[in-house]
Amino acid sequence: MTRAGALLALLVLGGCWKPEEPSPPASEARYSLGEPYRLGNLWFYPREDFGLVETGLATVAGDARAGRRTADGEIYDPAALNAAHRTLQLPAIVTVTNLENGRSLAVRVNDRGPADPGRVIELSRRAAELLGIAPGRPAQVRVAVDGNLSRALASGLPAPEGSRPAIAAAPTAAVEREALAPIAGARQADRVREGRGPLVQAAAASERAAEPVVLDERVVQGPALPGRLFVQGSSFTNRTAASRQAARMGGAQVEATGTARQQEWRVRLGPFASPAEADRALDGALRGGVTEARIVVD
Repeated sequence: MTRAGALLALLVLGGCWKPEEPSPPASEARYSLGEPYRLGNLWFYPREDFGLVETGLATVAGDARAGRRTADGEIYDPAALNAAHRTLQLPAIVTVTNLENGRSLAVRVNDRGPADPGRVIELSRRAAELLGIAPGRPAQVRVAVDGNLSRALASGLPAPEGSRPAIAAAPTAAVEREALAPIAGARQADRVREGRGPLVQAAAASERAAEPVVLDERVVQGPALPGRLFVQGSSFTNRTAASRQAARMGGAQVEATGTARQQEWRVRLGPFASPAEADRALDGALRGGVTEARIVVD
């Protein structure tokens, strides 16, 4: 045995030598829309929407494993403030408000989902915990895109040719908000590292460098505003077309909305007393061919 071989044998026998562990995959965050895709029996069409505001039911991500790659190339971390949405540009910053207790939190949308058509957003374990949403129990939420932060975040990431959103300069102003003291167990993001909160650049009104904005575990408390659950189809400018869809949804209501000059008719089923009832009604609407039907809170 050579001298080198003997040394190696001694190290192994002594328990001092360990094989090198593979390093975790590197985050490759990029701006992404993606092509239309099928989830279950439904097709979804990603699009840029920096002003989206919608209501519905939120769910908690069931896959709690860290390390997988998200739809925009990041590394998934269930302890980070992340979320999945079916059509938004990725990544995006959204404010999620739990309408049942009034808590609001900014999260980073970086993945596609949820698979359940009756859920509007899928939250990471940590984001759901801070919002007071328990796994397995859908909660009424409001989702609003932060247009300024989402545009700034998109402008700082690589993107496929032709997918870059147009970034328009806009004046900035101070925003006043009241924040609660951190909830027990919350970790303030005093440093930025992968998987613990995105670093984005605030839009600047001049040529000077913008101050970085960090999403931390800051919960804003507002009034609880629980609403009623409906299954909503499309909105039409023609009442006859709305009535045809209502028939396909099992006798849904046709409601006039808008002003006299811009009259529209929306199609709705409900209200429903529970998410389970709304889920059954949504399933019936989807089976009837109304693929745009969704659960909303009003």
